[in-house]
Amino acid sequence: MTSSSPSFADRERRELADLLAKVGPGAPTLCAGWDTAHLAAHLVVRERRPDALVGLGAEAVGGGGPLASWPHRLEDRLRDSTPYAEVVDRLRAGPPAWSPMSWPLVAGALNTTEFAIHHEDVRRAQSGWTPRELPRAAQDALWRAAGLFARRAAAGRKGGLVLRRTDAPGEEKRFGDGGTTVEGKPMELLLWAAGRRDAARVTVA
Repeated sequence: MTSSSPSFADRERRELADLLAKVGPGAPTLCAGWDTAHLAAHLVVRERRPDALVGLGAEAVGGGGPLASWPHRLEDRLRDSTPYAEVVDRLRAGPPAWSPMSWPLVAGALNTTEFAIHHEDVRRAQSGWTPRELPRAAQDALWRAAGLFARRAAAGRKGGLVLRRTDAPGEEKRFGDGGTTVEGKPMELLLWAAGRRDAARVTVA
């Protein structure tokens, strides 16, 4: 870490690793077909296998085929060959210096949403969860990121989409004419736009 105080993404990494260690392998997540062992392996492969990044990118835009399947093969190998606790420790330690995911500009652009969303994927799949109270700076970072996911969510939606913050009156993001309005705090709006519709605490009109 180059800063004397950890970034929001750094804190999310640490707290996610702590939670993964606490609930153990085999615990549910909001990622369809993935338990905590799958999720931990995914996060480590993402940071330590640059050859997986193209496949992850292809999958993110809805592609398939060999490129998209390669990261999953790497994740399966890691789960089969490495104890769960060690995989979680690798996640906690962060990427090696040679990995593109260690570069500040790349990490800053990609890790805020990656760790925030997957942290909630684990939290909200367990019984008794409640929304976290995040500081304004963290919510602002998530608000900026929510627009990228919302643009994809708005594609093909008749009339467009509006995201509206409930913790900052007057702030909204509009895509198209705004046929659907989704209101909530930035974390909730990000989760909704990222496909976690049932777990997001939002109002849809």
